Amino acid sequence: MSAHDADKVNVEKSELAQEEQYNNVSLEEKMDINNNITAKIQNPLAHLSVEEVVHQVKQFAEANGFVEEVDLLVKGALVAKDPPAFESVPGITEEEKHAIRNEVLHKWRQPRLLYFTIILCSIGAAVQGWDQTGSNGANLSFPDALGIPVGDFLDDAKTIPNPNASRNQWLQGLINAGPYIASAFIGCWCSDPLNKYFGRRGCIFISAVFCALSPIGGACAQTWPQLLVTRLLLGIGMGCKGSTIPIFSAENSPASIRGALVMSWQMWTAFGIFLGTCANLAVKDTGKISWRLQLGSAMLPAIPLLIGIYFCPESPRWYIKNGRYKNAYRSLVKLRNDKLQAARDLYYIHAQLAMEASLIEKPTNYITRFIQLFTIPRVRRATLASFTVMLAQQLCGINIIAFYSSTVFENAGAGPTESLLASWGFGLVNFVFAWPAIWTIDTFGRRSLLLFTFPQMCWTLLAAGLCFLIPSSSKAHLGLVALFIYLFAAFYSPGEGPVPFTYSAEVFPLSHREVGMSWAVATCLFWAAVLSITFPRMLSAMTPTGAFGFYAFLNVVAFVMIFLFVPETKQRTLEELDYIFAIPTRRFMSHQCGTVLPWWVKRYVFRRNTGPCPALWSFDGHLAEGDKDFEEAVRRASVAAGEEPPRRKSVVRKLTG
Repeated sequence: MSAHDADKVNVEKSELAQEEQYNNVSLEEKMDINNNITAKIQNPLAHLSVEEVVHQVKQFAEANGFVEEVDLLVKGALVAKDPPAFESVPGITEEEKHAIRNEVLHKWRQPRLLYFTIILCSIGAAVQGWDQTGSNGANLSFPDALGIPVGDFLDDAKTIPNPNASRNQWLQGLINAGPYIASAFIGCWCSDPLNKYFGRRGCIFISAVFCALSPIGGACAQTWPQLLVTRLLLGIGMGCKGSTIPIFSAENSPASIRGALVMSWQMWTAFGIFLGTCANLAVKDTGKISWRLQLGSAMLPAIPLLIGIYFCPESPRWYIKNGRYKNAYRSLVKLRNDKLQAARDLYYIHAQLAMEASLIEKPTNYITRFIQLFTIPRVRRATLASFTVMLAQQLCGINIIAFYSSTVFENAGAGPTESLLASWGFGLVNFVFAWPAIWTIDTFGRRSLLLFTFPQMCWTLLAAGLCFLIPSSSKAHLGLVALFIYLFAAFYSPGEGPVPFTYSAEVFPLSHREVGMSWAVATCLFWAAVLSITFPRMLSAMTPTGAFGFYAFLNVVAFVMIFLFVPETKQRTLEELDYIFAIPTRRFMSHQCGTVLPWWVKRYVFRRNTGPCPALWSFDGHLAEGDKDFEEAVRRASVAAGEEPPRRKSVVRKLTG
């Protein structure tokens, strides 16, 4: 039997087991995760008796070859059933109790292999950022080198008009947009079949090959069509990588710090932008080959990704999706501090997926899964939310700076070296201000960061555009333009920067995660391509003030869309999000407009002490990670065990009396 046939048999067995478990749940306990009118997030084990849990775990162990680990699985399932009562689970050891306490008290104490996996894979994002700034600096010289000058005049004295300026500006935009066009129409959509047949790691490896070789081809191009082809090939790798790495990171991470770990994608994108600006400055005086070095240097981050990916454990959820529970357990053991945590997560994921199995009819194929993005209510809401945050990343205008900052600063009166230095400053600000999101994305949440930062991006971008009206002879002209562009980047980096890829990797059910992420990334990169193609012409036709003002207005549009269509996902496991996205869109919008907005006005406009904002959803039973009751109960247990955490004493004393 081939490996593919074996996987097929395992999947069928897994689906039968999940269906049997789902059928064992009483009708009163089932929730419709296409239409969750109760707005409750359910723990599928909370309503079962201990005897029922033990019976189901033994069935699961026998069906999937865990006979020797059945006692550990039973303990893990009982911990998942009622997490605050983990101390009373029969047979639990002190070492296991300590590991569970640390999930709340010291949530950053994770295995080194987990951090290695997240960091290594996110280095791949640096390719994206480095390429943006490589082409950014190359824009100053490659059009002339390849025979498509974009200036209004062909000579420095400005005496010979350029009859093809308009056409060449479109070509420049097309070349810059090449990777994003290929990503949106080819690369992203390749990720689903590549993930299916080669796994998350295999897909990332293939994408790294494209990302390593294509920049070398671009550096050697002799004509603009050759350069365009190499950038299209780069886009295939970028699309596969962008659709898979955030999923891979999200599926490997514990819920309590998932946002911070997945947002390392944006951290490394920002770092790649910064390194790209450094490379631009380093090679600016190399003469005619400077643009070749600027484009070719983008290959460097792909090398460690290419080599290191197979030292990382495969996604446990990908193994579970393919019915390979033993492999999933081995991966979880590597990614968690204790085997009990691995056993608990394995069975809890299985139990949640048994509920999720009611979403779709089996079997499905690539086409039907894509159609179901828009036809299954729970999946459609995730599609809308991911579309909104990805579209907003382009509407906010960040890429008019990331792609064309050197051109923008040149329009503000800077010389070539000054333009590259100003772009370097933008890259530095973008990277430095991405760091706060590591702590805020799982504390304040994805939605809160977006709603705070979009108004700030609006006014700073508008201010930057208006500063172009200051006479160019004034020293304040370039300085103020740079200042407000830097402020814009500072607000973007902890908000709309890390959220879209993190959010989109979370919101889809496992059955549709690859094709859903492909849709989300294709949306982002398609509009990035549109922006890249149109901005050189827009800059010429509308002037910098008009172009910046246009994108400032789009920030307002994005803010409204996020307020209406984007639910919060922080600190919920990937499977628990099924219940959040089962809440009807109309009910969510009604809550935002009828409850959240009036509360906000009373609290922050009229300065009334109205208490916390009423939440839309509630928790049915205790949840395994992130729930406030669980945190409080664990803190009580930790005090009793003499493990009171630093800087929490006042809180713990309040909780324990």
